[in-house]
Amino acid sequence: MIFSPTMLRIEAVRQLRNPYTLAFTIAMPIAMYLLFGASMSYGRLSAGHGNVSFYVMTSMAAYGTAVAMSSLTSLAATEVKQGWGRQLAMSPLTTGGYALTKLLTAVAYAALSVLGVFIAGMLTGAEADEAWRWVATGGIILGIGLIYGLWGLGVGLFFGGDSGTALASISMTFFAFFGNVFMPLDGVMLDIARFTPLYGFVALSRWPLTEGQLTTGQVDDLGMLLLNVAVWVVLFSALVVAGVRRSRARQ
Repeated sequence: MIFSPTMLRIEAVRQLRNPYTLAFTIAMPIAMYLLFGASMSYGRLSAGHGNVSFYVMTSMAAYGTAVAMSSLTSLAATEVKQGWGRQLAMSPLTTGGYALTKLLTAVAYAALSVLGVFIAGMLTGAEADEAWRWVATGGIILGIGLIYGLWGLGVGLFFGGDSGTALASISMTFFAFFGNVFMPLDGVMLDIARFTPLYGFVALSRWPLTEGQLTTGQVDDLGMLLLNVAVWVVLFSALVVAGVRRSRARQ
């Protein structure tokens, strides 16, 4: 069996009952947008093809997606290493089906995070010149945000246990601080940020609004942003491979 709707429903409800999932993947991005975007006087100022509130909204939605994908996929890796794989072998569901269920759950919560932040933005004055910019922003966030599932899976396999799950999500906050997500960076810090895992993803998410224009007056090159994402996909994939090998060595 490749896919089980019953297991998907059970997994979705299980995560819905998990206060950690609700707090860090849905509530925190919304709260951070309300704190740094909607409640600030500069939120109505112009930014690209919209306003600053839309800019902050995009950043928080992208951050929430990265956290959802990384944390929920790391949980899947941890479950397998803790013996769930042996239970899975006794059921009709294949390993691929199990992985697909976990991936769909992560994508669903990432979509909920984006939707929640976008609704908060609509209700508090986030604006873009044209409606398609909202759609394009959401599509880019959910499309590219899938790559952080690789990060979560790799960390979960490599480190295992609760430490792997914690590291997968906490590291996203660290990357956000140093990736020009939470606050505008300039100078040397901005130069360093361009090499971090979240920089390319969040900058591309903002592209429909800013077209690469930074608050510091500089302009990001589209090709370099795509290269940033591609390089991190390769590195995340390498981490997954290393995690699989380490997991097998422990067995």
